[in-house]
Amino acid sequence: MPAVPGNVEIFLMKKILVTGAAGFIGYHVSKVLSDRGNSVTGIDNLNAYYDVDLKLARLQQLASYENFVFEKTALEDRAHLERLFREGSFDIVINLAAQVGVRHSLKDPYPYIESNITGFANILEGCRQSGVKHLIFASSSSLYGNNTKVPFSVTDNTDHPGSLYAASKKANELMAHTYAHLYGLPCTGLRLFTVYGPWGRPDMAYFKFTKSILEGKPLTVFNAGKMRRDFTYIDDVVEGIIRIVDRVPQPDPSWNGAAPDPGSSYAPYRLYNIGSSNPVEMMKFIELLENTLQKKANMTMLPMQPGDVPATYADISELARETGFKPSTSLEEGIKKFIAWYRGHYR
Repeated sequence: MPAVPGNVEIFLMKKILVTGAAGFIGYHVSKVLSDRGNSVTGIDNLNAYYDVDLKLARLQQLASYENFVFEKTALEDRAHLERLFREGSFDIVINLAAQVGVRHSLKDPYPYIESNITGFANILEGCRQSGVKHLIFASSSSLYGNNTKVPFSVTDNTDHPGSLYAASKKANELMAHTYAHLYGLPCTGLRLFTVYGPWGRPDMAYFKFTKSILEGKPLTVFNAGKMRRDFTYIDDVVEGIIRIVDRVPQPDPSWNGAAPDPGSSYAPYRLYNIGSSNPVEMMKFIELLENTLQKKANMTMLPMQPGDVPATYADISELARETGFKPSTSLEEGIKKFIAWYRGHYR
């Protein structure tokens, strides 16, 4: 379990809003914070992008906590959010709600504008108007696009996103920096790398692969399985987020406008990567699934799709140096835990 940073008593007194609480990462973050005694309010729009029953099952797990309260709402519902911020008196906001999916953004762009941009603007305004002391928001490794220098660092240029989803996350970082600059709102952006594990998202490759192998159906593999992904187990991601929650960013006195560092700022704003820093080829990942499931995969090979990138690889040195973060779950161990949950949940 993630360690509580700083003064434990002060940390536990804080009221925290978690957006996307019925989602994969939001559920796990809400659970850890509730376990530790924080007063947690979770919101989610429960949209049908993937199985709503899975989202409801996550919420059912959270319902056992007296210190967890859930409200159904969308980030773009401005009036509802204004009331929520006004009445909630939140110390910290962890924004994990978003319309996700790189490929889906090529087919239907509007939810990405409505949720990820308009909705995020509502979050920023809610934080500003109610005096929130720290906004943590999920960004994405997809920002690095077709960058070829690896590992990806928060000091790298991210001006060439390969999908509208990535562009919306880039917009989030720029919007948050503007609020840090204009209003002194402390903001921390977390670029997350291919998160996997129990209670995960059915639209993600590892989830689809597992389902297809167990059902004896062909699974679709792009780019001959040569794409490399920095798979990061959910517990490690939550560990990184919890370590950041109580670490309010301060202006960087060494920031230089003549040679600007994209990862820090003269404003109270920081960016971090959260990944395993150990990329694996998709064919190797499929092999580990086969070994764990004790069943061979039937694969259909297709070329790389628009919006995809050949590799992701996180440089986590900034987060490690400032918080002591170190991912501890091997891919083999993480896959076993996911498969055990999958078999139990879907019987």
